[in-house]
Amino acid sequence: MTGLPFDVNNIFSLSVDHFDEMCMDIFRFQYQYNTVYHQWCTLLGRDLSTVKTPEQIPSLPVSFFKQKKVLTGESAPYFFESSGTTQTQNSRHWVRDINLYTQSFTTGFEQFYGSIDEWCILALLPAYLERQHSSLVMMAAELIQMTGHPSSGFYLYNHHELDQTLRALEASGQKTLLLGVTFGLLDFAAAFPQRLTNTVVMETGGMKGRRKEMTRAEVHALLQQQLGVSHIHSEYGMTELLSQAYSKGDGIFECPPWLKVMARDEEDPLGTGQIGKGVLQLIDLANVYSCSFITTEDVGCVFDDGRFEVWGRLDHSDIRGCSLMVL
Repeated sequence: MTGLPFDVNNIFSLSVDHFDEMCMDIFRFQYQYNTVYHQWCTLLGRDLSTVKTPEQIPSLPVSFFKQKKVLTGESAPYFFESSGTTQTQNSRHWVRDINLYTQSFTTGFEQFYGSIDEWCILALLPAYLERQHSSLVMMAAELIQMTGHPSSGFYLYNHHELDQTLRALEASGQKTLLLGVTFGLLDFAAAFPQRLTNTVVMETGGMKGRRKEMTRAEVHALLQQQLGVSHIHSEYGMTELLSQAYSKGDGIFECPPWLKVMARDEEDPLGTGQIGKGVLQLIDLANVYSCSFITTEDVGCVFDDGRFEVWGRLDHSDIRGCSLMVL
Protein backbone atom coordinates (compact mmCIF):
# COMPACT_ATOMS: atom_id res chain seq x y z
CA MET A 1 0.00 0.00 0.00
CA THR A 2 1.38 3.38 -0.98
CA GLY A 3 1.19 6.52 1.14
CA LEU A 4 -2.13 8.09 1.98
CA PRO A 5 -3.36 10.69 -0.53
CA PHE A 6 -4.35 12.95 2.40
CA ASP A 7 -3.26 13.86 5.91
CA VAL A 8 -5.27 11.87 8.48
CA ASN A 9 -4.73 14.65 11.03
CA ASN A 10 -6.93 16.90 8.91
CA ILE A 11 -9.95 14.66 9.58
CA PHE A 12 -10.52 16.04 13.06
CA SER A 13 -10.12 19.69 12.10
CA LEU A 14 -12.42 19.24 9.12
CA SER A 15 -14.84 22.01 8.20
CA VAL A 16 -18.28 21.19 6.85
CA ASP A 17 -17.27 22.69 3.50
CA HIS A 18 -14.43 20.18 3.07
CA PHE A 19 -16.29 17.04 4.12
CA ASP A 20 -17.20 15.96 0.58
CA GLU A 21 -13.64 16.35 -0.70
CA MET A 22 -12.15 14.27 2.14
CA CYS A 23 -14.97 11.74 1.79
CA MET A 24 -14.22 11.15 -1.89
CA ASP A 25 -10.47 10.88 -1.19
CA ILE A 26 -11.12 8.18 1.40
CA PHE A 27 -13.54 6.35 -0.88
CA ARG A 28 -10.93 6.17 -3.64
CA PHE A 29 -8.30 5.01 -1.13
CA GLN A 30 -10.51 2.26 0.33
CA TYR A 31 -11.81 1.17 -3.07
CA GLN A 32 -8.21 0.53 -4.10
CA TYR A 33 -6.77 -1.05 -0.93
CA ASN A 34 -9.70 -2.74 0.84
CA THR A 35 -10.35 -6.14 -0.76
CA VAL A 36 -13.73 -6.80 0.86
CA TYR A 37 -15.02 -3.32 0.10
CA HIS A 38 -13.71 -3.39 -3.47
CA GLN A 39 -15.53 -6.67 -4.15
CA TRP A 40 -18.72 -5.28 -2.64
CA CYS A 41 -18.51 -2.23 -4.93
CA THR A 42 -17.91 -4.49 -7.90
CA LEU A 43 -20.95 -6.61 -7.03
CA LEU A 44 -23.06 -3.44 -6.98
CA GLY A 45 -21.65 -2.27 -10.30
CA ARG A 46 -19.97 0.79 -8.81
CA ASP A 47 -16.42 1.96 -9.45
CA LEU A 48 -14.32 5.11 -9.42
CA SER A 49 -15.81 6.29 -12.70
CA THR A 50 -19.45 6.02 -11.60
CA VAL A 51 -19.27 7.44 -8.06
CA LYS A 52 -19.16 11.24 -8.13
CA THR A 53 -20.68 12.31 -4.79
CA PRO A 54 -20.70 10.97 -1.20
CA GLU A 55 -24.37 10.04 -1.59
CA GLN A 56 -23.43 7.65 -4.42
CA ILE A 57 -20.69 5.84 -2.47
CA PRO A 58 -21.57 2.16 -1.85
CA SER A 59 -22.21 1.38 1.79
CA LEU A 60 -20.96 -1.88 3.26
CA PRO A 61 -23.49 -3.83 5.42
CA VAL A 62 -22.30 -3.80 9.01
CA SER A 63 -22.81 -7.57 9.20
CA PHE A 64 -19.67 -8.00 7.06
CA PHE A 65 -17.62 -7.19 10.17
CA LYS A 66 -18.87 -10.47 11.66
CA GLN A 67 -17.67 -12.68 8.81
CA LYS A 68 -14.89 -10.81 7.02
CA LYS A 69 -11.69 -9.01 7.96
CA VAL A 70 -12.66 -5.54 6.80
CA LEU A 71 -9.27 -3.90 6.43
CA THR A 72 -7.76 -1.22 4.23
CA GLY A 73 -4.12 -2.14 3.82
CA GLU A 74 -2.18 -5.21 4.81
CA SER A 75 -2.22 -5.39 8.61
CA ALA A 76 -3.78 -4.06 11.81
CA PRO A 77 -2.42 -4.87 15.29
CA TYR A 78 -5.58 -4.05 17.25
CA PHE A 79 -9.22 -5.00 17.11
CA PHE A 80 -12.42 -4.11 18.93
CA GLU A 81 -15.06 -6.78 19.40
CA SER A 82 -18.79 -6.46 19.93
CA SER A 83 -20.75 -8.17 22.68
CA GLY A 84 -22.78 -11.22 21.78
CA THR A 85 -24.14 -14.56 22.90
CA THR A 86 -23.18 -18.14 22.18
CA GLN A 87 -25.75 -18.11 19.36
CA THR A 88 -24.34 -15.07 17.58
CA GLN A 89 -21.05 -14.18 15.98
CA ASN A 90 -19.35 -11.05 17.26
CA SER A 91 -18.18 -8.22 15.04
CA ARG A 92 -14.49 -7.44 14.90
CA HIS A 93 -13.26 -4.02 13.89
CA TRP A 94 -9.58 -4.14 13.00
CA VAL A 95 -7.73 -0.92 13.88
CA ARG A 96 -4.37 -0.14 12.38
CA ASP A 97 -3.79 3.16 14.24
CA ILE A 98 -5.30 3.26 17.74
CA ASN A 99 -4.40 6.96 17.98
CA LEU A 100 -7.09 7.70 15.41
CA TYR A 101 -9.69 6.36 17.83
CA THR A 102 -8.27 8.33 20.77
CA GLN A 103 -8.18 11.52 18.74
CA SER A 104 -11.71 10.94 17.47
CA PHE A 105 -13.45 10.38 20.82
CA THR A 106 -11.40 13.07 22.58
CA THR A 107 -12.08 15.74 19.98
CA GLY A 108 -15.71 14.70 19.64
CA PHE A 109 -16.37 14.76 23.38
CA GLU A 110 -14.82 18.19 23.81
CA GLN A 111 -16.80 19.60 20.89
CA PHE A 112 -20.04 18.68 22.65
CA TYR A 113 -19.11 18.94 26.34
CA GLY A 114 -16.09 21.19 26.67
CA SER A 115 -12.68 20.50 28.17
CA ILE A 116 -12.38 17.01 29.64
CA ASP A 117 -10.39 18.21 32.65
CA GLU A 118 -13.46 20.10 33.90
CA TRP A 119 -15.32 16.82 34.46
CA CYS A 120 -15.42 13.94 36.87
CA ILE A 121 -16.48 10.82 34.96
CA LEU A 122 -18.16 7.85 36.65
CA ALA A 123 -18.54 4.88 34.29
CA LEU A 124 -21.20 2.30 35.14
CA LEU A 125 -20.40 -0.32 32.50
CA PRO A 126 -20.66 -3.75 34.16
CA ALA A 127 -21.33 -5.88 31.07
CA TYR A 128 -18.56 -4.17 29.12
CA LEU A 129 -15.96 -4.40 31.89
CA GLU A 130 -16.48 -8.15 31.96
CA ARG A 131 -15.16 -8.65 28.44
CA GLN A 132 -12.04 -7.76 26.51
CA HIS A 133 -11.66 -5.64 23.38
CA SER A 134 -14.52 -3.24 24.14
CA SER A 135 -14.13 0.09 22.36
CA LEU A 136 -16.51 1.69 24.88
CA VAL A 137 -14.37 0.59 27.85
CA MET A 138 -11.23 1.94 26.18
CA MET A 139 -12.92 5.28 25.49
CA ALA A 140 -14.22 5.55 29.05
CA ALA A 141 -10.83 4.58 30.51
CA GLU A 142 -9.00 7.22 28.49
CA LEU A 143 -11.54 9.94 29.31
CA ILE A 144 -11.43 9.01 33.00
CA GLN A 145 -7.66 9.39 33.01
CA MET A 146 -7.82 12.68 31.12
CA THR A 147 -10.14 14.23 33.72
CA GLY A 148 -7.40 14.02 36.34
CA HIS A 149 -10.14 13.93 38.99
CA PRO A 150 -9.47 11.58 41.93
CA SER A 151 -13.09 10.36 42.03
CA SER A 152 -13.27 9.47 38.33
CA GLY A 153 -13.44 5.75 37.77
CA PHE A 154 -15.28 2.57 36.81
CA TYR A 155 -18.08 0.87 38.71
CA LEU A 156 -19.12 -2.74 38.24
CA TYR A 157 -22.01 -3.66 40.56
CA ASN A 158 -20.85 -1.57 43.54
CA HIS A 159 -23.90 0.71 43.49
CA HIS A 160 -23.59 1.76 47.14
CA GLU A 161 -20.10 3.13 46.51
CA LEU A 162 -21.33 4.90 43.37
CA ASP A 163 -24.17 6.47 45.36
CA GLN A 164 -21.78 7.78 48.02
CA THR A 165 -19.42 9.19 45.38
CA LEU A 166 -22.24 10.90 43.49
CA ARG A 167 -23.60 12.50 46.64
CA ALA A 168 -20.17 13.83 47.59
CA LEU A 169 -19.62 15.26 44.11
CA GLU A 170 -23.08 16.84 44.13
CA ALA A 171 -22.39 18.45 47.51
CA SER A 172 -19.14 19.95 46.20
CA GLY A 173 -20.74 21.29 43.01
CA GLN A 174 -18.42 19.24 40.79
CA LYS A 175 -19.49 18.87 37.15
CA THR A 176 -19.96 15.13 36.75
CA LEU A 177 -20.78 12.70 33.95
CA LEU A 178 -22.49 9.46 34.91
CA LEU A 179 -21.90 7.30 31.84
CA GLY A 180 -23.73 4.01 31.95
CA VAL A 181 -25.04 1.05 30.03
CA THR A 182 -28.85 1.23 30.05
CA PHE A 183 -29.62 -1.73 32.31
CA GLY A 184 -26.92 -0.61 34.76
CA LEU A 185 -28.39 2.87 35.05
CA LEU A 186 -31.89 1.46 35.53
CA ASP A 187 -30.72 -0.89 38.29
CA PHE A 188 -28.79 1.88 40.05
CA ALA A 189 -31.59 4.45 39.79
CA ALA A 190 -34.13 1.97 41.18
CA ALA A 191 -31.91 1.17 44.19
CA PHE A 192 -30.68 4.72 44.89
CA PRO A 193 -33.20 7.31 43.68
CA GLN A 194 -32.01 10.89 44.18
CA ARG A 195 -32.00 14.38 42.72
CA LEU A 196 -28.92 15.27 40.66
CA THR A 197 -28.24 18.91 39.86
CA ASN A 198 -24.57 18.94 38.80
CA THR A 199 -24.54 15.59 37.00
CA VAL A 200 -25.15 14.69 33.36
CA VAL A 201 -26.61 11.20 33.02
CA MET A 202 -25.65 9.57 29.72
CA GLU A 203 -26.86 6.16 28.54
CA THR A 204 -24.95 4.16 25.97
CA GLY A 205 -27.66 1.64 25.11
CA GLY A 206 -27.25 -2.03 25.85
CA MET A 207 -30.24 -3.89 27.26
CA LYS A 208 -29.15 -7.19 25.63
CA GLY A 209 -32.06 -9.16 27.05
CA ARG A 210 -31.27 -8.28 30.68
CA ARG A 211 -34.59 -6.52 31.21
CA LYS A 212 -37.98 -6.29 29.59
CA GLU A 213 -37.56 -4.37 26.34
CA MET A 214 -38.31 -0.66 26.74
CA THR A 215 -38.29 2.19 24.26
CA ARG A 216 -35.69 4.91 24.65
CA ALA A 217 -38.45 7.33 25.66
CA GLU A 218 -39.61 4.94 28.41
CA VAL A 219 -36.05 4.45 29.69
CA HIS A 220 -35.40 8.18 29.75
CA ALA A 221 -38.68 9.01 31.48
CA LEU A 222 -37.95 6.48 34.22
CA LEU A 223 -34.37 7.68 34.74
CA GLN A 224 -35.48 11.31 34.78
CA GLN A 225 -38.00 10.54 37.49
CA GLN A 226 -35.65 8.47 39.66
CA LEU A 227 -32.52 10.62 39.29
CA GLY A 228 -34.23 14.00 39.25
CA VAL A 229 -32.75 15.28 35.97
CA SER A 230 -34.57 17.13 33.19
CA HIS A 231 -32.86 15.31 30.31
CA ILE A 232 -31.05 12.05 29.73
CA HIS A 233 -28.12 12.30 27.35
CA SER A 234 -27.15 9.47 24.99
CA GLU A 235 -24.06 8.28 23.18
CA TYR A 236 -24.42 6.60 19.78
CA GLY A 237 -21.45 4.45 18.96
CA MET A 238 -20.69 1.06 17.47
CA THR A 239 -17.85 -1.43 17.55
CA GLU A 240 -17.51 -0.87 13.80
CA LEU A 241 -17.03 2.91 14.17
CA LEU A 242 -14.25 5.08 15.54
CA SER A 243 -16.55 8.07 16.12
CA GLN A 244 -19.57 8.83 18.28
CA ALA A 245 -22.68 10.98 18.03
CA TYR A 246 -24.28 12.53 21.11
CA SER A 247 -27.78 13.46 22.18
CA LYS A 248 -28.38 16.01 24.93
CA GLY A 249 -32.01 15.02 25.24
CA ASP A 250 -35.10 13.73 23.44
CA GLY A 251 -33.07 11.09 21.57
CA ILE A 252 -31.95 13.50 18.83
CA PHE A 253 -28.29 12.90 17.97
CA GLU A 254 -25.69 15.30 16.56
CA CYS A 255 -22.51 14.28 14.77
CA PRO A 256 -19.00 15.73 14.84
CA PRO A 257 -17.92 17.18 11.46
CA TRP A 258 -16.19 13.96 10.33
CA LEU A 259 -19.24 11.74 10.90
CA LYS A 260 -22.33 11.86 8.70
CA VAL A 261 -25.58 9.91 8.85
CA MET A 262 -27.94 9.28 5.94
CA ALA A 263 -30.96 7.04 5.41
CA ARG A 264 -32.03 4.66 2.67
CA ASP A 265 -35.30 2.96 1.88
CA GLU A 266 -35.66 -0.24 3.91
CA GLU A 267 -37.08 -2.01 0.85
CA ASP A 268 -34.07 -1.08 -1.31
CA PRO A 269 -30.97 -2.75 0.16
CA LEU A 270 -28.77 -1.40 -2.62
CA GLY A 271 -30.08 2.16 -2.43
CA THR A 272 -28.03 5.29 -1.81
CA GLY A 273 -28.10 7.62 1.16
CA GLN A 274 -30.47 10.54 1.57
CA ILE A 275 -32.34 12.69 4.06
CA GLY A 276 -35.50 11.21 5.56
CA LYS A 277 -36.50 7.96 7.23
CA GLY A 278 -35.17 4.47 6.66
CA VAL A 279 -32.14 2.30 7.41
CA LEU A 280 -29.30 4.44 8.76
CA GLN A 281 -26.10 4.66 6.74
CA LEU A 282 -22.94 6.13 8.26
CA ILE A 283 -19.88 7.83 6.86
CA ASP A 284 -17.14 7.79 9.50
CA LEU A 285 -14.02 9.37 8.07
CA ALA A 286 -12.02 8.19 11.10
CA ASN A 287 -12.38 4.61 9.78
CA VAL A 288 -9.53 5.28 7.36
CA TYR A 289 -8.00 1.81 7.68
CA SER A 290 -11.21 -0.26 7.75
CA CYS A 291 -14.32 1.01 5.95
CA SER A 292 -15.78 4.50 6.30
CA PHE A 293 -19.08 3.67 4.57
CA ILE A 294 -21.41 1.43 6.57
CA THR A 295 -25.07 0.45 6.45
CA THR A 296 -26.24 -0.20 9.99
CA GLU A 297 -29.07 -2.40 11.23
CA ASP A 298 -30.75 0.61 12.82
CA VAL A 299 -33.88 2.31 11.50
CA GLY A 300 -34.52 5.98 12.09
CA CYS A 301 -34.87 9.44 10.66
CA VAL A 302 -32.27 11.90 9.37
CA PHE A 303 -33.26 15.56 9.50
CA ASP A 304 -32.34 18.35 7.11
CA ASP A 305 -29.72 19.76 9.51
CA GLY A 306 -27.87 16.42 9.76
CA ARG A 307 -29.19 15.42 13.17
CA PHE A 308 -30.81 12.00 13.44
CA GLU A 309 -33.06 9.82 15.55
CA VAL A 310 -32.89 6.06 16.08
CA TRP A 311 -36.25 4.25 16.19
CA GLY A 312 -35.17 0.64 16.52
CA ARG A 313 -33.58 -2.31 14.74
CA LEU A 314 -34.34 -4.07 11.50
CA ASP A 315 -36.22 -7.34 11.83
CA HIS A 316 -33.95 -10.35 11.22
CA SER A 317 -31.06 -7.92 10.79
CA ASP A 318 -28.49 -10.53 11.75
CA ILE A 319 -29.00 -12.48 8.53
CA ARG A 320 -28.89 -9.60 6.06
CA GLY A 321 -25.86 -8.44 4.10
CA CYS A 322 -23.20 -11.09 3.78
CA SER A 323 -25.51 -13.52 2.04
CA LEU A 324 -25.28 -11.23 -0.97
CA MET A 325 -21.56 -11.79 -1.32
CA VAL A 326 -19.63 -15.02 -0.89
CA LEU A 327 -15.92 -14.39 -1.18
